[in-house]
Amino acid sequence: MNIQALLSDKVSQALIAAGASTDCEPQVRQSAKVQFGDYQANGVMAQAKKLGMPPRQLAEKVLENLDLTGIASKVEIAGPGFINIFLDPVFLAAQVELAVVSERAGVSAIATPETIVIDYSAPNVAKEMHVGHLRSTIIGDAAARTLSFLGHNVIRANHVGDWGTQFGMLIAFLEKQQQENAGEMALADLEGFYREAKKHYDEDEAFAERARGYVVKLQGGDEYCREMWRKLVDITMTQNQITYDRLNVTLTRNDVMGESLYNPMLPGIVADLKSKGLAVESEGATVVFLDEFKNKEGEPMGVIIQKKDGGYLYTTTDIACAKYRYETLHADRVLYYIDSRQHQHLMQAWTIVRKAGYVPESVPLEHHMFGMMLGKDGKPFKTRAGGTVKLADLLDEALERARKLVSEKNPDMPADELNVLANAVGIGAVKYADLSKNRTTDYVFDWDNMLAFEGNTAPYMQYAYTRVLSVFRKAGIDEQSITAPVVIGNERESALAARLLQLEETLAVVVRDGTPHVMCAYLYDVAGLFSAFYEHCPILSAEQPVRDSRLQLARLTAKVLKIGLDTLGIETVERM
Repeated sequence: MNIQALLSDKVSQALIAAGASTDCEPQVRQSAKVQFGDYQANGVMAQAKKLGMPPRQLAEKVLENLDLTGIASKVEIAGPGFINIFLDPVFLAAQVELAVVSERAGVSAIATPETIVIDYSAPNVAKEMHVGHLRSTIIGDAAARTLSFLGHNVIRANHVGDWGTQFGMLIAFLEKQQQENAGEMALADLEGFYREAKKHYDEDEAFAERARGYVVKLQGGDEYCREMWRKLVDITMTQNQITYDRLNVTLTRNDVMGESLYNPMLPGIVADLKSKGLAVESEGATVVFLDEFKNKEGEPMGVIIQKKDGGYLYTTTDIACAKYRYETLHADRVLYYIDSRQHQHLMQAWTIVRKAGYVPESVPLEHHMFGMMLGKDGKPFKTRAGGTVKLADLLDEALERARKLVSEKNPDMPADELNVLANAVGIGAVKYADLSKNRTTDYVFDWDNMLAFEGNTAPYMQYAYTRVLSVFRKAGIDEQSITAPVVIGNERESALAARLLQLEETLAVVVRDGTPHVMCAYLYDVAGLFSAFYEHCPILSAEQPVRDSRLQLARLTAKVLKIGLDTLGIETVERM
């Protein structure tokens, strides 16, 4: 149950009964301090101003009309007109009982599922994935997992860079390597392959001429060039899939929707934009002038959609991409996990999309941008030599550091179990360190912090989960066998129960704003409340029926932590 939504509805009805406008939307949220009430409703002051009434007077009227029978044990006015709502322990206990037997911890599936397209990861063909792909990949995947869990139809769109003039160079070099019987070997090192191809292009004019010819042939549909191009894409994506699997990311080969997919649409889009009067010829190129964006002279900015040599630009592809996602994939909402430096580019493309009528205003196109990963020096994260950090190398180092860490804590653990644990901790640490930060900000990559067993880290959260499970191991009982009623008897139990029941509210915020750090903060809070509950409320030594009631709270805690971490793509383990 979404208690916040329930209370918001009740307070809204009471406000309307007290004379407020029918479109009032009071904000009901968890109180910062549980002892001052589980939830606090505001919005009364804004409505009081509209009505020309003192806020406390309106708040008193709201209380007269607010029916929270069986939900709240006490409701009071605080400050200038806030309403504090204290949840009834009996109501809390009943909700815990429902949540603990639910596979989804009481989270209801969405009533009206939407088709939501999520654009994320987007590596380039013939190049290895590097740290610059990490944030898009794991933040986008957390959004996909969360939306899927709530019951939406999620279409994962991996917008792979698999088209462009560089493919003439790459095809020509692959051909050269195959003639020398080194094709497959060379492609095993994608970075080296790309670098050597570029070197040949820059230094060998005959090679460069052949490469330029292959670009024309590829774009014209030449079968030989298409076959070579497909080989480049296949080998790249096979290597990328290894990285996705290591990262516990849900992307597969079936989710690849490369730039090439939209290539056949581009001539028609340019012609259509011309016919609608949106695109005009300017100095030989086809341009859309946008009043919404000004150049340095204060004039409408020109956005080129076709160069004078006939070539298309990324903007043209992104216009086609949005059109395809609405018309072909029938998207109700489209989310783009692309870094903040691309914001103006996307806004210009989408402005053209809206003006052309390709995607109606009712279908949101959302840029869920993110900041950069920085080193401890505050500069973009690089190798010690100043080069780009390959994602595979980063994950190797995470595994190595985690194996050392967990082997020190578990010197007698069998090797196979140690490897599983090290993988969960190492990969989880890298992901959680990123996901726990607000995606809109830059963050500093720090091995020591992310692998710490204290603070808001993956190892701490994974350990918190195993700590709950250890209660049942010590008791020697199967958690499923406990069916005793829940009784909320003190403040620690009440605080934990109330927070556990806010999983659905938290998920709603994550999917609305694309902010997985909200889930991280929630889980960290749950872990802290359980720790306080565990310390002050004896479980196994308590008398019945208190013992089983507290075991039920522990059981729900494990379930909530597991579900929450699953939505983030963080693996849990049974022991640490």
